[in-house]
Amino acid sequence: MARRFSAPYQTEPVSSLANWARNLAVFSVVAVLVSIVIVRFGFLEPKPALVTFFGGLAIAGLSILFGLAGFAAIWQNGSRGMARILLAFLIDGAILAYPAYLGLQYRKLPPIHDITTDPIDPPRFDALARLRTGDGANSAVYAGLYSAEQQRQFYPDIEPIELEITVDRAYAIALQLVNKRKWLVIDERAPQPPRRIGRIEAVARSPIMGLREDISIRVAPDGEDSRVDIRSASRYFESDLGSNAARVSKFIDDLNTAADADALKPVKKTPVTPPKAPAKTVKK
Repeated sequence: MARRFSAPYQTEPVSSLANWARNLAVFSVVAVLVSIVIVRFGFLEPKPALVTFFGGLAIAGLSILFGLAGFAAIWQNGSRGMARILLAFLIDGAILAYPAYLGLQYRKLPPIHDITTDPIDPPRFDALARLRTGDGANSAVYAGLYSAEQQRQFYPDIEPIELEITVDRAYAIALQLVNKRKWLVIDERAPQPPRRIGRIEAVARSPIMGLREDISIRVAPDGEDSRVDIRSASRYFESDLGSNAARVSKFIDDLNTAADADALKPVKKTPVTPPKAPAKTVKK
């Protein structure tokens, strides 16, 4: 009985609009994946590769329009192709969901890309400066007063890290956290006399596109304690969509936790060996 009812439907032609919707959705997936691979592995500069990425998103949007038109055509003439339209919508939704979220973040967050715990004297990019000279790269010089004011307004909790441990222990813990996050260390300088200021420069990457974001950490003595400042700045684009602030905030929390745990460790006492008794002289 089911075959008898379905036979007339099977003879209906497939909507060309449904085919276009599916094919465009598949092509958009290919374009987006290719652009991600290009950026992550450094085959091209990020900006040309992102043109391909946004082109893929535009094709996904076009696929949705074809799908809606195909749905209307199928509703009117009873042609086939609804499954292809639903598949196209599923693919398009998966591609556009995260960029749509980033678009909302772009409207909500300030257009800054350079975050630091010390806007007055931010940690410098020394070794990293030569990596920020490509076409379209942001300057290694701190973004300035406007960025500092926007940071104070939107991220007021980002402040210098005051630790009740020595500068050498603070540097060791900071370096351990950097390695734990698998940031690429470009330069590391442990605290040395006379100023005893330690510096770490490293590169982090964004989760999906793998865009480079440069980090500089400065560890300085503060009497018998220590102070740590961190700076995180995107290498490309004027807005970081909050990624650098999130990285700095998480690092501050983890460093404070690790330093508190280190300060509570009991000091290991070296066992004192009792003096040996003088050898007895046997009188003959």
